[in-house]
Amino acid sequence: MSQLNGAYYGPSIPPPKSYRRPSSGGGGCGCLSCCCGCIFNCIISLICKILTTVLIIAAVLVFLFWLIVRPNVLKFHVSDASLTRFTFSNNTLHYNLALNVSIRNPNRRVGVYYDQIEALALYDDVRFASQTLGPFFQHTKNTTFINPLFNGQRVTPLTAEQGSHFEKENGAGIFSIDLNLFMNVRFKFLFFKSHTVRPKIRCGLHVPLKSRNATTSPDAAFQATDCDWIYKRWWIR
Repeated sequence: MSQLNGAYYGPSIPPPKSYRRPSSGGGGCGCLSCCCGCIFNCIISLICKILTTVLIIAAVLVFLFWLIVRPNVLKFHVSDASLTRFTFSNNTLHYNLALNVSIRNPNRRVGVYYDQIEALALYDDVRFASQTLGPFFQHTKNTTFINPLFNGQRVTPLTAEQGSHFEKENGAGIFSIDLNLFMNVRFKFLFFKSHTVRPKIRCGLHVPLKSRNATTSPDAAFQATDCDWIYKRWWIR
């Protein structure tokens, strides 16, 4: 080909086209990611607002319920105990124990259904008798009496330490006996009834042997005893 020294009068030569490879993160995808983030934040914010509103409403309702009902704890009290027999021989405990227990409902608007009360008698943490009481309903501002009676005998092996403790108390004529109450109860407010709750009560008693009361001082007579709640053993069924 000959070399051109003069001007070129042919058609114009277009500039070469530049080719740009599309990036992996295009503008459309970035916009979609931003929209998804906004929607997620809106959902989280809405959930938090709903939960906050529900908690506030629940707190207000609980406060109003307490303000209207003013619930008070039930009170248990052993007012009298009669122990006419309490002997131990050949790993067998012979007993005759009668108790008078008062249950006070101090509430003005809440009644109590006692579906079942299981009374257990224990000596030195060893159960030797039980009795099932109930059912009954206790009205508001009311005191109800129950009378557990334990009479019989039971094979009750005692350790050497427990046997020594028994002999010591037998000599004094006063025995340390525990009364435990396991209850199934429901509470009633107006027309509403609660689920069954199962509270437990413990009464630590010092009971004199009745046949010896005539020969002992008046201080040896049974002293009325308040009972304690075993809060850690509560559960709702």
